[in-house]
Amino acid sequence: MFDALKNREKKISVIGLGYVGLPLALEFARDFEVIGFDINEDRIQMMKNGEDPSEELESSAFDNKRITFTADPAMLKEAHFHIIAVPTPVSESKVPNLKPVLSASETVGKVLKKGDYVIFESTVYPGCTEEDCLPILEELSGLKLGRDFKIGYSPERINPGDKERTIEKILKIVSGSDEEALHEISKTYGAIIKAGIYEAPSIKVAEAAKVIENTQRDLNISFVNELSIIFDMMGIDTNEVLEAAGTKWNFLKFSPGLVGGHCIGVDPYYLTHKAKQLGYDPQVILSGRRINDGMPGFIAKRLTQMLIQRGKNPSQTKVLIMGITFKENVADIRNSKVAELAREIMQYSINVHITDPYASPNEVAKEYKLTLVDNASDDYDAVIVAVNHMEYQSLDFEYFKSICKEDPIVMDIKAIYKKPGADAGLTYWRL
Repeated sequence: MFDALKNREKKISVIGLGYVGLPLALEFARDFEVIGFDINEDRIQMMKNGEDPSEELESSAFDNKRITFTADPAMLKEAHFHIIAVPTPVSESKVPNLKPVLSASETVGKVLKKGDYVIFESTVYPGCTEEDCLPILEELSGLKLGRDFKIGYSPERINPGDKERTIEKILKIVSGSDEEALHEISKTYGAIIKAGIYEAPSIKVAEAAKVIENTQRDLNISFVNELSIIFDMMGIDTNEVLEAAGTKWNFLKFSPGLVGGHCIGVDPYYLTHKAKQLGYDPQVILSGRRINDGMPGFIAKRLTQMLIQRGKNPSQTKVLIMGITFKENVADIRNSKVAELAREIMQYSINVHITDPYASPNEVAKEYKLTLVDNASDDYDAVIVAVNHMEYQSLDFEYFKSICKEDPIVMDIKAIYKKPGADAGLTYWRL
């Protein structure tokens, strides 16, 4: 397979051109013939014009690439090495939503040929590739794994907004349905990944490795989030505690915050879902999830308490939230905990304004039914800096006072600013 791909006798297809699929497809398109497929025709048209709908890549990333963008699934018949990189979200009740990956499996199953490879990159629970997706491929193609085609799993490790650790600089885990599949998949990815390839012993191991990467981070953040709640009750600055504890060589440095996005706040539910199917009720993982999911409510309640302590009626106050994307310097608003924070604050009848230099007002309105303001006013009772955008890092407390009423509250969720003195003329609070 690899030799035929390298000689451009066969093509690679990438199904799902989001923040994972598009950079992967373009990287392969340096040396291979690639078909980039997405069901969203508007996104396809943007990519044909050299635009990244996720606003992660410059237009130059599309230059001199051997890639055909299409929303026509029939064109996938021309490919022999199919990579599925569609989203794997959870429902509102925190149950894995496999519809996108199963639908993509159906699309590929209808065009699968003898000798083809199918590699999944979407984050799933261990067993999903072989137990849920493979049967679809076999049923719709009429082919049999091993005899007619091969499959693999190679978990994505894209870090949105990171201009240093780009796709080719991140070590890649690969796995295959047999030794030959592993060898060919490893060589194919190895042609574009400069950081190296790790060959997992099985597809299930590769799936499990991916899902625990983010689960581990989720648990570590939940620990410091719980500390921040406890220390706030004690009147202790959590960041000062973490700095002091961090002087020990084996102390792990994590910071409290809102855990959103499409990875850390989602992936643990795939693992816990599978565990429950097997009859085991996860304790630690779900406890961490409850803490992190509860942080917007904690911050909203704390803000309301601080306003009331100042003799202010919440229903007569106005608060500015700065930042709504799930992380700094990106336009992605998926699973934004800041949107949840805004709703929690509104539950106290507080008037909320939201601003963000990266987020699309139309997408925010469509996804969350929230409105972004173009410019801040000058009569806020409190400002919440929720995302560490570079545009916010140079602001000072004089700026915050200039857009607020007398004696305002500044809530610094990401601990961006140095703690002010007692004579700053404002109340500063951070997780």
